[in-house]
Amino acid sequence: MKQFAALFFMCVATAAQAVDFVSVAEPVAILYDAPSLKAKKLFVVNRYMPFEQVVTLENWTKVRDHSGGLYWVEKHALSNKKYVFALNPLVDAYANPDASAPPVFQVKQQVALEVLESTGTGWVKVRHRDGDVGYVRNADVWGQ
Repeated sequence: MKQFAALFFMCVATAAQAVDFVSVAEPVAILYDAPSLKAKKLFVVNRYMPFEQVVTLENWTKVRDHSGGLYWVEKHALSNKKYVFALNPLVDAYANPDASAPPVFQVKQQVALEVLESTGTGWVKVRHRDGDVGYVRNADVWGQ
């Protein structure tokens, strides 16, 4: 029984760590309600939009957005390149991973930022499309 319990908890821990994020690689991507071009088209999203990858089929990927919505998108429209987007109306990026550091730039809600490094300390190093680099709090962004 102890071996079964240990195996069970190892599987649960592995599954909890297995969150995989993808981003839209094309200028736009269409989100569908099923894995078929004949399915209902739900939304169009812009390049760099991050999603949690839930299921992968041969040509389709089921994704989850920041609000928990589930959609299907053509696999070729996605990339493994990591992006996050701002959750709050305004998000500050700092020179160092510290809220007392000087702010480097500020972005509006749902602006995508390229992930350069996850610090493991509640901060992520990001690059703005204008080239500015800074640190944002994990709690202020979604997609990693």
